[in-house]
Amino acid sequence: MNKIVVRYADGKIRKGFTSDFSPNRAMFHLTGRTDQKTDVIYVNKLKAVFIVKEFEGDPNYREASDFSDSQQVYGAKLRVHFSDGEKLVGVGMGYKPDKTGFFLTPCDPDSNTIRAFVVNECVDHVEKL
Repeated sequence: MNKIVVRYADGKIRKGFTSDFSPNRAMFHLTGRTDQKTDVIYVNKLKAVFIVKEFEGDPNYREASDFSDSQQVYGAKLRVHFSDGEKLVGVGMGYKPDKTGFFLTPCDPDSNTIRAFVVNECVDHVEKL
């Protein structure tokens, strides 16, 4: 099971576990981390799905917003600009604006986020670095 944080387009946040998320499906199941209740989550309502190390990250940690000079990456270096003003920097795999979304691995190796599925509907633009 993957530990995930789901960010909705309207700002709502849900945390829990999933074993059936797929970028090719319109929905998946989320089991709450405390109540064990399972709900259907519709991808078209989301901003992003974050696969995380821990549900509660370190509030004092400031994530790197760029790649280090020595960092080797495999994939496209991207800066994602969301419609709400948030930005994410990482390595993108399979970015196509006409698809539902794409995976982004953060540029910061110490990030609490292992990988994120970014929903294109909530993206203002993507900058290739």
